Amino acid sequence: MNMDLALQTFLDESRELLSDMEQILLDLETRPGETELQNALFRCVHTVKGSAGMFGLDHVVNFTHVVENVLDRLRSDEIALNRDLANLLLRCRDHISLLVEVPEPSEAAHLDPAGESLLAELVPYQSPSATPVTQSAQDATEVSDESGVWRIRMQIHIDALRHGMDPLGFIRFLGTLGELEQVTLIDQALPALDAFDPEACYLGFAVSLRTSASRAAIEDVFEFAGDLYQLDIEAPGQPEKSPIQSPNQDQAQTGEEEPADPTEGRRKKAVQHLRIQADKLDKLINLVGELVIASASVSLDAERSGDTTARESAANLNLLVEEIRDSSLDLRMVPIGETFQRFQRVVRDLSSELGKDIELIITGADTELDKTVVEKIADPLTHLVRNACDHGVEMPAARAEKGKATRGRVHLNAYHESGAIVIEVSDDGSGLNRDRILAKAEQRDLIKADANLTDQEVFNLIFEPGFSTVEQVTNLSGRGVGMDVVRRNIESLRGMVELVSPGIAGGTTFRIRLPLTLAIIDGFLARVGDATYVVPLEMVVECTELSAEQQKISANQDYINLRQEVLPLIRLREQFQVAGELRRRQNIIVVRHGGQKAGLIVDELLGEHQTVIKPLSGIFAHLKGLSGSTILGSGQVALILDVPALIHQVAQKEDVANRGTNHSARPRLSASN
Repeated sequence: MNMDLALQTFLDESRELLSDMEQILLDLETRPGETELQNALFRCVHTVKGSAGMFGLDHVVNFTHVVENVLDRLRSDEIALNRDLANLLLRCRDHISLLVEVPEPSEAAHLDPAGESLLAELVPYQSPSATPVTQSAQDATEVSDESGVWRIRMQIHIDALRHGMDPLGFIRFLGTLGELEQVTLIDQALPALDAFDPEACYLGFAVSLRTSASRAAIEDVFEFAGDLYQLDIEAPGQPEKSPIQSPNQDQAQTGEEEPADPTEGRRKKAVQHLRIQADKLDKLINLVGELVIASASVSLDAERSGDTTARESAANLNLLVEEIRDSSLDLRMVPIGETFQRFQRVVRDLSSELGKDIELIITGADTELDKTVVEKIADPLTHLVRNACDHGVEMPAARAEKGKATRGRVHLNAYHESGAIVIEVSDDGSGLNRDRILAKAEQRDLIKADANLTDQEVFNLIFEPGFSTVEQVTNLSGRGVGMDVVRRNIESLRGMVELVSPGIAGGTTFRIRLPLTLAIIDGFLARVGDATYVVPLEMVVECTELSAEQQKISANQDYINLRQEVLPLIRLREQFQVAGELRRRQNIIVVRHGGQKAGLIVDELLGEHQTVIKPLSGIFAHLKGLSGSTILGSGQVALILDVPALIHQVAQKEDVANRGTNHSARPRLSASN
């Protein structure tokens, strides 16, 4: 029996249920009185309470029982949900979240004052007859007209202990419904000593419970055991039956060790999801990455051998490895909606604290990306959402003076673009104040007084460490901590963040671009001198040879005319200072990112390649234009190009050059169709 594993399952399920509870409460505020939501809210707390009772977590059971009473009155329309009750229930949800993280009741003493304060606030919303679970034999959620002694007989499945189920937990939980007058073992033959399995359960219990709770309330105690039990309940006054026949009894007498099929139990549950530990999934992805590298080596050896059969076998192996790779990566892909939803509570609480009326709009919640990216993007998004509420959306009176709706909006949006995911955090406030940012930057000596900066360069100053335009420090802002952390965290994920602020009444939009996965990508190989580079395949538009005439024309300029389209050029030999003589023939890899195109000049095109991303070591991590490395089938190391960063560098160079010349005399970075 692995009780640690069972307890971890309880914690995981409780966290999910409490997350659902928070979201349902927020939904009920916009859809008050919706029966389905009210029932779902009650079930969340009821399930946490029942599971906690199985593990003897009385500190969780006692508190959730009172909250459950209130929610039962809510779903019975005896009370109505208003702002004050919603606030109180959200705080109770937060307290339950703290309680379930403490496995020992004795360790939860420091939470008692907060819990008692919340219980006192819940009193006006409870039924007058409701009393704490530890002092009453009455189940406030299901009360029967019958009262007396219930006879409950429970046979535990032979495999129950292996699943982490503690039979005594049910008996302890039954005791919360009333008085346990008698608990005895059900007579059952044990197997022969040589066939006795110390991990098997050969127990059955007969319990006499004096309570006024209903049959449904008693059955709910055993709800959390799934199919690992057989139950017989006799109401008060009902003639006593003969002991129930154990589904394990024949096995116990014959000494057979094969357990009965647990799916044949009283309550069948369809298995829709399988819990997998994150570290096991990460190990799988790492092994798949090594498999990709080994497959590339096999393909290279097959090509060198010239053996047709070997090449066919290698090609089939590559196809299988690609399918395994895609299937493995799909396991790590999760919708970003769950991350977005947690900001409903953030925006709600900030609205109250700031005295503003703000609603959160979510679109693109089904957009999927790597779970590792989801985990690491939560903190930057939190900074941006808080910033939008604090700095972006104006006070209701100020919005009314501008002719705006008094309710402001913060918008979270996600979508796929060119093999990447784009996340936007927008608000409908007044936008950034260019003059105010410039003045603050001059005050902090970040720029010179006569600096000639574009709007984008001015806006980007807010990403400088310690930069803040707020005059007064509050709980939310003014300390200059946040936006530089946002950029640093996003860049650590091989992503980029850009700021768009149209100006007065136009609001502000932060646009984040991130790779879909941090593990394996399809790449395109190219060689420059003796160096090999990988371009993410989803960003490659086309490849073409740079003709001798084009080489002459582009020798003294950083762009060419490609089929009547001005295409800025990035010479990788110069960019990364690759040694060696310039080859006579050169090629262009046309790449696209964020609606912009550029041409990468390389010596040789080597074709597509499955790329396992390896992070650059500390001394190379700061290099611009590189996002990682990979190992080729030959054992050589190839560098992975950071195309967004390269295009961003080109855009910056153009802005600098355009400020020194006539704007119309220079081409702009090519925009893709």
